[in-house]
Amino acid sequence: MQELVARIQREGVNLGQNILKVDGFINHQLDPQLTRGIGEELARRLLATGIPRPTKVLTAEVSGIAFALQTGIALDVPAIFARKVRPVTMPEDAYRKTVVSPTKGDEVELVLNPEFISDRDRVVLVDDFLASGETLVALHELVSLSGADIVGIGCVIEKSFQSGRAALAQYGVPVVSLAVVQGMRNGTIEVRAGH
Repeated sequence: MQELVARIQREGVNLGQNILKVDGFINHQLDPQLTRGIGEELARRLLATGIPRPTKVLTAEVSGIAFALQTGIALDVPAIFARKVRPVTMPEDAYRKTVVSPTKGDEVELVLNPEFISDRDRVVLVDDFLASGETLVALHELVSLSGADIVGIGCVIEKSFQSGRAALAQYGVPVVSLAVVQGMRNGTIEVRAGH
């Protein structure tokens, strides 16, 4: 997605230690037109891989929500998200998985409400970043607890120099990324359109 690549080139900041700051249009402030376009493009590319028609889109709280919602709108299916804290309205038997946050450096528990996912669902996972793959692996494990099938994974930005894609290969489902950061050396960001 060339517009996304251009925004990363123009506004992205290499903070070192493989941290890419894109707060002005992805992680803090959202550009509504770009966000809608990202959801539409993720849906288009996922369907183009020949996956079965999804029934749900799932992400983790909080940065992936906007993109999961826009992907859900494009696919005309509900978007759900795993919470970081179980609210009192969620059943005690919620699905739980602990993951290390790449930007915070500490463990975060992801909690998924079993009321909104079942063994009849075909799920697409969506996240803002694919780096180590830990968040998407945790989401996959949460979905597996429900008996639902994962049919594809969509990422806004992939850091191809990290191990995320390899971590997801075990699942045998299509993984699409809209922008691929190939390197972050000496304050630079090497980025190209995804696949």
